[in-house]
Amino acid sequence: MADDPYKALGLDKNATQDEIKKAYRRIAKTDHPDLNPDPAAHERFKAASTAYDLLKDPEQRARFDRGEIDAQGQERPQRHYYREYAESGDNPYRQHHGFDDLSDVFSDLFGRGAGGRRGGGARSFDMRGPDQRFTLEIDFMTAARGGSTRITMPDGSVLEVKIPEGAHDGQVIRLRGKGGPGIGEGGPGDALLTLIVAEDPDWKRDGNDVETTLPITIDEAVLGGKVEAQTIEGPVMLTIPRGASSGQKLRLKGRGIKGEGGRRGDQHVVLKIVMPPKVDDELARFMEQWRQTHAYDPRRGK
Repeated sequence: MADDPYKALGLDKNATQDEIKKAYRRIAKTDHPDLNPDPAAHERFKAASTAYDLLKDPEQRARFDRGEIDAQGQERPQRHYYREYAESGDNPYRQHHGFDDLSDVFSDLFGRGAGGRRGGGARSFDMRGPDQRFTLEIDFMTAARGGSTRITMPDGSVLEVKIPEGAHDGQVIRLRGKGGPGIGEGGPGDALLTLIVAEDPDWKRDGNDVETTLPITIDEAVLGGKVEAQTIEGPVMLTIPRGASSGQKLRLKGRGIKGEGGRRGDQHVVLKIVMPPKVDDELARFMEQWRQTHAYDPRRGK
């Protein structure tokens, strides 16, 4: 399964990008280490995370399907190419330098920084370690306000990751030096965390603007008034206009997500008139009398 990212997500190669995302979310909700302590669940989540990192990018997915990269996103070694090159009759390294010392070949191909002499004789490679890609799911408010979270790396180490204010779905956080180990004196690679912002039933995001729904009573809709509304930074008092309707939008300027340069988007509050838990006789009689002299048809003319 580790070599087949599709199987790790329970999909086949014909899966759509939306199906890939939904499959990963489904596994994360059942097998995430914070939700399921079972070691087997941890392994399933780790495999699914690696698979999602690879397949969520259509271009990277296409490269995997063509066999250009492996299930970890690493370039597949071109071993046949180097052997054929070494055995060819017009190989300048074979003719003039010999091909026993592969360090010379790689040094010339990739620059002397890729390897060098040690001890005046033996040669070895110094190569930076590979970057490793992971996904990290965060809740809406952590993305909006910023914060920090702990993650457990594949080697068991625990890292504190800072989430920037205004983080968005698909944003990549680079943890320098936390990737794969290097070769020789080469330093380690980086860990690249792709953020997934979990859906929130109370908030919708459009760029740096956000939208919420605010329930109001019949009398608040008719008479207007001030009602407490939640924002990213906490509650504020919102003025409901007299005669408000369900679906009407009120704007709270500068109460959205902080974007580049520190400028915030807006918050749009959608009003929703909610009936009382029970319509008693008094309310019913009032509405019957009111309808006799004030009846109107909101559907006419639409």
